[in-house]
Amino acid sequence: MKGVNAYLGRNLRQYGILAALVAIILFFQVLTGGLLLSPNNVASLIQQNAYVMILAVGMVMVIIGRHIDLSVGSLVGFIGGIIGLLIVNQGLPWIAVVLIAVGIGMLVGCWQGFWVAYMEIPAFIVTLAGMLIFRGLTVVLVQRTVSGMPSSFVSIANGSLPPWLGYFQDYDGVTILIGVVAIGGLVLTQTRARRRAVTAGRPVKPLGAFLVREGVFAAAIAALTALLAYSAGGTPIVLVIVGLVILVYSFIMGRTVFGRHVYAVGGNLKAARLSGVDVRKVDFLLFVNMGFLASLAAIVTTSRAGAAVSTAGNLYEMDAIAAAYIGGAAVSGGIGRVSGAIIGALIMGVLNMGLSIMAVDSAWQQAIKGLVLLLAVAVDIVGKRRAGA
Repeated sequence: MKGVNAYLGRNLRQYGILAALVAIILFFQVLTGGLLLSPNNVASLIQQNAYVMILAVGMVMVIIGRHIDLSVGSLVGFIGGIIGLLIVNQGLPWIAVVLIAVGIGMLVGCWQGFWVAYMEIPAFIVTLAGMLIFRGLTVVLVQRTVSGMPSSFVSIANGSLPPWLGYFQDYDGVTILIGVVAIGGLVLTQTRARRRAVTAGRPVKPLGAFLVREGVFAAAIAALTALLAYSAGGTPIVLVIVGLVILVYSFIMGRTVFGRHVYAVGGNLKAARLSGVDVRKVDFLLFVNMGFLASLAAIVTTSRAGAAVSTAGNLYEMDAIAAAYIGGAAVSGGIGRVSGAIIGALIMGVLNMGLSIMAVDSAWQQAIKGLVLLLAVAVDIVGKRRAGA
C-alpha cells in the first residue's frame, strides 16, 4: 500500500488532470439532465473536437521543445481554402487534394522552422508573422464560401465506419470489435512493458497501482465503446484518424531518439548541446511536424464544415495551446505528454458542449475557458515552486 501511495504521489499532476476531466464530465452530466453523455452527443463531441486533439498533439511537442506556434489556426484556414478551391473550382479528385494539402502544410512548416532553427528568430515572432500572413492570404483566396464538396470527402469528419458486422441488440458490431481490440492491446502492451522493465531491473509501478490504472483505462474504453456502439452511426471515421495520431506520436515521444531529444532540448538546452544533440535539426523538425498536423486539422475542419470559409481556423491556436497547458505541459518547456494534451483537448471539448447544451452565451464560454487555462498554468507554477522549496 505504501508503494501505491508513493507512486500516486509522484504522478499527482497526471492523475489530477484526469480526475478534473471526470469531475467536469459528471458536473455537466448532472446539469444537462444526462444529455452530455447520450450516445449521439458523445459521437458529436469527438467529431467537433477532432481538430483540437490533432493540433494539441503538435502543440505540446512544440511547447516541450520550449517554443510556441501562433500560426496554426490561420494555417488551417489557409489550407482549408486551398482544399475548397482545388476540389470545387478546379475539379481535382479529393484524394489528390488531400496529398497536396499535406505537402503545403509541411512546406509551411519548413519555412517557419528555417527562421526559428537556423536564423534563430524567436518562434513567437515567426509564428505571429505567420498568423498574420496566412490569415490575410485566406481572406484573399476565399472571398466567398466555397461549397459543394463531394460526399465522400465530407464523410471524413461527419461519417462513421460502415456496419460490416451488423448489430447486436442495437449495438454496432464494428465498434464493439474495435473496443475489444483496444482493451486487449492496452493490457498486452502494458503487461509486456512491465515485464521487460522487471527483467531489466528498472523501477516499475507497484503492482496494485498498475492493476488499478489499467483497470480504470479498460473500463473507460469499454464505456466509450458502449456509447459509440449505441449511437446513430457507430464509430466516427475521424476517431480512427485521431486514434492513429495519438498512437504514433505517443510512440515517437516515448520510444524514439527524436522524442528523447525534444525533451532534452526543452529541459536543458545547454546540456543537450553538450551531449551532441543537433538542436537546430530538432527545432526545424518540430515545426515541419506542426505544419503536417495543421494540414491534417485543415482537412478535418473543411470536411466537417462541408465548405471552405475565410473564418475557418479562427482562434484554433488558442484551443491547441490551452489544451497543451491544461494537459500538463510546462511553460518553461521540457515537460508534457501526448496523453495529457488529449485530456486537455477533451476538457475543452466537454466545456464547449456542456455550456452549449445549457445555452450559455458564447462570450461567457470564452471567459470560462480562459479562466480554466489560467488556473491550469497557475497550478503548474505553484507546483514547481513547492518542488523547488
